[in-house]
Amino acid sequence: MTRVLLRLVLAGALPALLVVVWWVASAGSTDVYWPPLRTILTAFPDVWTPERLRADVLPSVWRLAAGYALAAVAGVALGTVIGSHRRVRAVCEPVLEFLRAVPPPVLVPVIMLFAGIGDTMKVAVIASGCVWPVLLNTVEGVRAVDPVMAEAARSYGIRGVARLRSLVLPSASPQIFAGLRQALSIGIILMVISEMFAASNGLGFTIVQFQRGFAIPDMWTGILLLGMLGVVLSVLFRLVERRVLGWYHGLRAAARRSP
Repeated sequence: MTRVLLRLVLAGALPALLVVVWWVASAGSTDVYWPPLRTILTAFPDVWTPERLRADVLPSVWRLAAGYALAAVAGVALGTVIGSHRRVRAVCEPVLEFLRAVPPPVLVPVIMLFAGIGDTMKVAVIASGCVWPVLLNTVEGVRAVDPVMAEAARSYGIRGVARLRSLVLPSASPQIFAGLRQALSIGIILMVISEMFAASNGLGFTIVQFQRGFAIPDMWTGILLLGMLGVVLSVLFRLVERRVLGWYHGLRAAARRSP
């Protein structure tokens, strides 16, 4: 219990310090683009009512979840195939290096040509950026499977789906989750960017509308809400990661305790 409280205090110390610094630094501000934090916090409950949360935040979260899930499935599936076969990797590697070097926001106009301006475009933009860290980390994780364990599985006749389920994916799962963590932050960025193009709702759309209407405190409330959404998603991801990779973290803890 004491350790949990200590971790909570350490986790909240820096955010609390930053809030205090922001409050003090902006307290006497008369700049229209840099309103006092007090003004922003006062406007927050008036701007983000339950109706606006349903109208703007829920669609954004749905698009993020759909694009992220699509990227996760495609990235793990393709990464497993590419990482498991040397010839496939040799053929695909130049193309992968080319495609991952293209910034996803640049693809927004191109995706709009094929997918229109609806939710399909936004989901496709999010998926197109999130897939690369998942795919590349999966490839490296599959390639790094312990050769001794791979030989043992071959000796016992474990092949095909059984080998994939009992050896390859568990061995690669730490790197797969590292890619999924990177993809989550990329997905939030692309969610906002995609909603700035021909959208009628969503967090990105609302923040831009506030900026264009010179509702600067309201704009800042949207930025704060976006940051809080990122923190909540990060905590949820960490809980899932701890649950799925409990065996991995247990092994690391045991290795640290051993002399």
